Amino acid sequence: HEEQYSIWPEYKDIPKGWRSVGKTGLKGECLTYIKDVWTDMRPLSLRRQMAEVGAGRA
Repeated sequence: HEEQYSIWPEYKDIPKGWRSVGKTGLKGECLTYIKDVWTDMRPLSLRRQMAEVGAGRA
C-alpha cells in the first residue's frame, strides 16, 4: 500500500493494485476523510527511499 487515496464510485470495480479502506459516503465526506488521512502526498515507497538516503548521509 502506497498510502495514496482516491474516491471511487461504488458501482465500479476498484482498479487492480488499489484496495478499499472501507470509507463510504457522499463525495464531500470522502474528500474530507482523504484530507484528514493523506498528510503526505508522496508515495510511501518514495518516502522510505528518501529516509534511507537521508540516514546514509548522517
